[in-house]
Amino acid sequence: MKDTKTSSPLERNLHTTLENRRQRSILRTLTVNTQKIDFSSNDFLSLSKSPQLRSAFLNGLSSIPDSQIGSTGSRLLDGNSAYAEELERSIAAFHGAEAGLLFNSGFDANAGFFACVPQRGDFVVYDELIHASVHEGMRLSRASKRLPFKHNSVEDLRTVLKQCLRESESLRQGKAHVIIAVEAVYSMDGDLAPLKEVVDVVDEVLPKGSGYVVIDEAHSTGVIGPKGRGLVCELGLEKRIFVRLHTFGKALACNGAIILGSELLRLYLINYARPLIYSTFMSYPTLAAIKAAYFLLQQGHSEKLASHLRLLVESLFEELNTQSTQALRMLLVLPSECPKSPIFSIQATDPKGLAKHLQDAGMIVRAVMPPTVPEGTARVRICLHAGNTQAEIRKLVRSMESWAASRSRDLIKDTDGTSGIIAIARL
Repeated sequence: MKDTKTSSPLERNLHTTLENRRQRSILRTLTVNTQKIDFSSNDFLSLSKSPQLRSAFLNGLSSIPDSQIGSTGSRLLDGNSAYAEELERSIAAFHGAEAGLLFNSGFDANAGFFACVPQRGDFVVYDELIHASVHEGMRLSRASKRLPFKHNSVEDLRTVLKQCLRESESLRQGKAHVIIAVEAVYSMDGDLAPLKEVVDVVDEVLPKGSGYVVIDEAHSTGVIGPKGRGLVCELGLEKRIFVRLHTFGKALACNGAIILGSELLRLYLINYARPLIYSTFMSYPTLAAIKAAYFLLQQGHSEKLASHLRLLVESLFEELNTQSTQALRMLLVLPSECPKSPIFSIQATDPKGLAKHLQDAGMIVRAVMPPTVPEGTARVRICLHAGNTQAEIRKLVRSMESWAASRSRDLIKDTDGTSGIIAIARL
């Protein structure tokens, strides 16, 4: 970092803050990936290198009016187009929604929605592991109260909803509202929301018309549901969900996002969602890439990829739980059930050491540390992709085993034989 002797007082304060992070081993830096086996990215369907997506994208560029590149402004000024509006209608129809509104990113969409939609007197109730973008929006909202419930606990959700009722006469009278925020797939844990049960308990506890479920489908888009339509469509809950957020930067290998809901909600967001109002809209090539990705979904191209991906998930789970060594199972907290998503959360006492070992073996694997995840849950996050192979999965597990064996020997050296075994068992 820059020499603090010549820095301004502000920069010296910034340096101190960063140095504190460095000393706690949580300093974030940018890295450039080399050509290694990908067990890290969100490119679940491996479309980022797909010849079919590339071809559909290049063909789509030719349909852009006057070969325009930039949108030239905010959508409320000069950045809107018939091309963008037709894309919104097409995506909404694909997901069985009344209307859709494009945003530059999923973060913008979540932050914009939660900042402006909750009204005075309303509550926002959210899963404790909800994405940071939702917290950003809630922080700016006019909601009377923001209340978490325990992760994926329908019973705790019931308790929190009853608390809202006790605290608000307006809610009991049906004059206030509760917005319930969940994710289809939780990005750091890989587990799915019990969405049907969430919707049922909302309808059971709250007065009719008072509960509104909002679901972030970022990590389910393209992977879950018929032709990759997401968890809501998988469960047939299109009519019982207030808002869905689908993003394009993961399985679809593009960027941007869309909020799906009613025509009225779309108009409200156009008027009040500040990230939309005050940002230059996406370029035409970005829109063409999104259109090409959805063309592949509509044609069923993703179904074979998603099916293969599911087989890889089952293979990795089997390898970890039946083929791996005792040392590996002692040192790591492995999933007890086969994940229903391509994301494996594997907790470890030394996730950075494990990640480096795997990186040195030619694999892209990341350690995820607090504050990204709660204290005490540091982990390696392994993401599978349709482009991975069975041989790569076996290599991953064997490399994890070699790390575990080395780590076990180091622990035993630091103690006498008996207490060394106990130390390993406690990890």
